[in-house]
Amino acid sequence: MAEVTPSKAELEEAEREKGVTPAEIEAWMDRALEMAKEALENGEVPVGCLMVFNNEVIGKGKNEVNETKNATRHAEMVAIDQARDWCHQHKKDLEEVFLHTVLYVTVEPCIMCAAALRLMNTGKPFQCIAGYRSEEAVEMLKTFYRQENPNAPKSKVRKKECSK
Repeated sequence: MAEVTPSKAELEEAEREKGVTPAEIEAWMDRALEMAKEALENGEVPVGCLMVFNNEVIGKGKNEVNETKNATRHAEMVAIDQARDWCHQHKKDLEEVFLHTVLYVTVEPCIMCAAALRLMNTGKPFQCIAGYRSEEAVEMLKTFYRQENPNAPKSKVRKKECSK
């Protein structure tokens, strides 16, 4: 599988929109991938997420679905909760902070997380830059799906007996 590299235009747009350099993107994505690795080691789908405001992590998350037995505890949802708590603790306006927060996540958010992120970003679409360490993220996903999930419910499908 070939590594996807972000285009120069995507990098320039990120720098213009949020003031983030390619080196900063790479460093934050390294941290998000470390969180994904932790999730994999804990038997979770390997997704890591950081929310960065003014060069400070205000929310971070990794999937906690199996650990908490709560299907909504995706990495992005955990990070959103932490970012909201950070805003309350620092007496910051949630909408203003989220408008200037950069999201780093190892895989594209699911529809639930994408909707929550859009709501938190006051309805403004969030920008995606594909390709940072995508090969590594995909390999972690493959590793997870090759193993058996011990927390998955037992199949209720009856196997048909073959008669000759």
